[in-house]
Amino acid sequence: MEPWLARLVLSSILGTVVAIWSLALPDEGDSIQIAVVDEPPHARDGALRVTLDKLPTGSVEPQGWLRTQLVLARDGMIGHLEEISPWCDFQRSAWANPSGQGENGWEELPYWLRGFTSLAFVLNDRELKARAVRWLDAILKSQREDGYFGPRANLDSLDLWPNMVVLYAMRTLHEATGDPRVIPFMRKYFRWQLTLPKEKFIPSSWQHVRGADNLDSIYWLYRRTKENWLLDLAKRNHECTAPWENGIASLHGVNFAQGFREPAQFYQQSNDAKHLEATRRIFDEMRQLYGQVPGGMYGADENARPGYNGPRQGTETCAFAEMMYSLEELTRITGNTFWADRCEDVAFNSFPASLTPDLRALHYLTCPNQVVLDRANKAPMIQNGGDMFSYTPYEQYRCCQHNVAFGWPYYAEHLWMATQDNGLACPLYAPCKIRATVANGDGIGLSVDTAYPFDDTIKIRVADGTTEVVPIYLRVPSWASRAELRVCNQTIVRRGVGGRWIRVARRWRSSDKIVLRLPMQVTVTAWTANRGSVSVHRGPLTYSLCIGEEWRQYATGRPWPGFEVWPRTPWNYGLVVDPKNPSKFVKVARRTQVGEGCSPSAWKTPRSYYGRKPDAFPTGSWRAIT
Repeated sequence: MEPWLARLVLSSILGTVVAIWSLALPDEGDSIQIAVVDEPPHARDGALRVTLDKLPTGSVEPQGWLRTQLVLARDGMIGHLEEISPWCDFQRSAWANPSGQGENGWEELPYWLRGFTSLAFVLNDRELKARAVRWLDAILKSQREDGYFGPRANLDSLDLWPNMVVLYAMRTLHEATGDPRVIPFMRKYFRWQLTLPKEKFIPSSWQHVRGADNLDSIYWLYRRTKENWLLDLAKRNHECTAPWENGIASLHGVNFAQGFREPAQFYQQSNDAKHLEATRRIFDEMRQLYGQVPGGMYGADENARPGYNGPRQGTETCAFAEMMYSLEELTRITGNTFWADRCEDVAFNSFPASLTPDLRALHYLTCPNQVVLDRANKAPMIQNGGDMFSYTPYEQYRCCQHNVAFGWPYYAEHLWMATQDNGLACPLYAPCKIRATVANGDGIGLSVDTAYPFDDTIKIRVADGTTEVVPIYLRVPSWASRAELRVCNQTIVRRGVGGRWIRVARRWRSSDKIVLRLPMQVTVTAWTANRGSVSVHRGPLTYSLCIGEEWRQYATGRPWPGFEVWPRTPWNYGLVVDPKNPSKFVKVARRTQVGEGCSPSAWKTPRSYYGRKPDAFPTGSWRAIT
C-alpha cells in the first residue's frame, strides 16, 4: 500500500470509510486522494467529543444570492430596528444601562443583537459593526462583581433565558475580533451560575425548556479554557433542563425548535449514544405527528395540537430561524448529512416565505398551503386569534420581528466547517469565499461559484494553495442518487453516494478546481398520513403553484407600511401525477440563472429560474374561507 493511502485510511478510522481510491500523479504531493465516508472523523477536545468545528466569524464571505439576502436584511427591517422597535431604543433600554435599570429588558433586544452582530461581521460592514459593538460594550459594562449581567428585573426573577441569547452575540464578537473581554466576562458569569441552588437553576418557563442555549455557550467556553468546573456546570444544566431525552418536552413550536437538540448537545460530554438517539427520535416523532407536509417543519401556530396537522396549519417565523440553527449545530456535532439535508429544506422551502421579498416586513405564521395573507382572524383553526398572516415590520409579531435577524447570517457562518483531520467540510452549499487555517497552520483560500439550490453544479477554486496535504469533505445530499466529481479536470466520482461525504485530499495548488455536480431529478412525496396529498420536488427545492399576487398596502400609522397579499389567479388546482414516474407528468425547463435579470431576492419568483408544466385540473369545490 502506498504510504499516503495508508495515512488516508488511518485518518478515517473514526469515520466510516465506504470506498477509497486515488489518482496517482508523479509525486505524493500531486496525488489526489479520494474516499467516500459516512461522517468526517471525530476526536476529543478535552472531555468533549468533536466532529466538525464552526469556523470563526468572518471566515466565510457570502457571495451571490446569499449575500443579496444579507444586504436586503441590512437595508430592510433588520437593519432599521433601532429606529422602528421600542425594544431596540438604546437610550431607554435596560440592556444599555450599567445598573440594568430601564425598559424592555427581556428577550427582544438579545434576539435582534444576536443576528445583527453576526450580520455586521459576516458582511464586514463598518457601520453595522460599530452599532453592534455599542450595545455589546454597554452589556459588558453591566456585569456586577458577583458575575451577573444585564437587566435587574431578570435577576430579581432569576430568569436566565434572555442572557442565554446575549451570549451568542458575545461569542460572535470574540470570534470576529478576538476581543479579550469576552472570555473573562463569560467565565465570571458562569461562575455566578454555579452559586445558584439547584432548585433555582432554570426551574421553569422558557429557560427550562430552552436550556440547550445555555449549554451551547458553556461548551463554547470550555473549548477555549479547558476548565473542568465548566463540565460540572454543563452536567447541572442538562439535569435541570426539561427532560427532552424522555420525549417531546414542549409542543410550543419555538420551544421544540430550540430544545430538541439538547440531548445531542450533551452527548458531546456523556458519549452515551442514548442522548444522540433521543434527539433523532423526538425529531422524527414531531414530524410524524405534526409535520406531514413539505418544507421541513411542523404545524405549531403557537403550539402543535392534536387534530391540527394539515398543510393549512402555520409555523412561527421564530421557529424557522431556530430550527435552522439547531440543524446547523447537529450537523456540526454529528457530521451526519441527514441534519444538513433537513436544514436546507427549512432554509429553502419555508423560511423565505416568512418575510417580504425585500425583507422589510414579516408575518407571524407561514403555512405550506396559504393562499390569502390578510388581517382576518383565523382562529380556532389557527390557535392564536387576530392578524397572524399579513406582513408588517412592527411589533405586532415582536418576538419574530427581532429573532428573524439571525436566520441567514448564521446560515452563512455554517456553510463551511473545520474537520478533526486538519481539513475543511462543506455541509451547506451557497456561493461564497472561504479563508481558513488548516494543517500545520497552513492558510487556505477557496471560492465557491454556484447558483445552488437553483442549479446542480458547485465549482470550487483554490485561491491560496497549501504546503501540506489537506482534506476537503463535500456533502452529497440524500436525494442525489448520482454525484459527479471532477478534480483538476479529471473525473473521479460518478456513482450513488447520496447521504455521505466525498473526501478529497491533496497538496492544493492555487487555481486547482473541484467541480461537484448533483443531478436533480423530479420526485414526488406522498403524504399518506395527510389524506394522500403529494408534493413535488427537484433536488432540495419543493415546487409550488405560481399564483398571481395582488399586494394590498395598508397603513400602520407609522412610516413603514404593512401588506396583505391576495391571489389574482386561480389557486385551486389538483395535480395529475404518478408518484412512481413523476418526470412523465412534470417537465422542467431552464429559464434564467440566478443574477441574470432576476428579482434582487432569489426567492421572490421561483419561475424566474425554472418553468414547470405539470398536468393539473381545476377543483371548484376548494374555496378559501377568509
